[in-house]
Amino acid sequence: MDLYADRVDAGRRLAPAVARAVAAGGAGPALVLALPRGGVPVAVEVAAALGAPLDIVLVRKLGVPDQAELAFGAIASGGAHVVNPDVVAGARLDDHAIAAVVASETAELARRERRYRGDRPVTPVSGRTVVVVDDGLATGATMRAAVQALRSRAAAPIVVAAPVGSDEACALVALDADAVVCPLRPRGFRAVGAWYEDFAAVDDATVIALLDAAASTIRRA
Repeated sequence: MDLYADRVDAGRRLAPAVARAVAAGGAGPALVLALPRGGVPVAVEVAAALGAPLDIVLVRKLGVPDQAELAFGAIASGGAHVVNPDVVAGARLDDHAIAAVVASETAELARRERRYRGDRPVTPVSGRTVVVVDDGLATGATMRAAVQALRSRAAAPIVVAAPVGSDEACALVALDADAVVCPLRPRGFRAVGAWYEDFAAVDDATVIALLDAAASTIRRA
């Protein structure tokens, strides 16, 4: 399979497979949720192809104090959070330490929500087919947190979609999602960006502009 030219190209090539997965689920109307920032340009194309509304789901890793790279859980849009009890036990985290990290990351998540969403309300997910989109699945940890959080908000079914990912990540995400659409799963997977010709960073201004444009299109429809 050829490299994706960029995230827009990836979204357009991903969309037909996502449409088939949504149709196979046979549930309610679809809602596309992007993981900012890199997932947004991909999700815009998927949402356009499905004729579905677009929103975001933000995820923040909960890092062990003094070992921020070690995640003991994650929080996601809507207030849901997931915790790995094995990591909590191994790091000997007490309730106070956990609460402090959750409070800090909740504040940062809220700040990002305000920046990206503006005055738009969170789109309800209950009873809808939810398609969660990112630009790739490297470990699957962030996506799993997003899916688990959405499940707690009664989203069903949940379809995860990414243009490229490792076999291991896709298998892990499949434990939580109802379907995983990931057409490129190279044996020599190294990093998500290796499978794009242009994998330039997506800045906040681009995310906001894309979300505003998608919202305007829905209002005019």
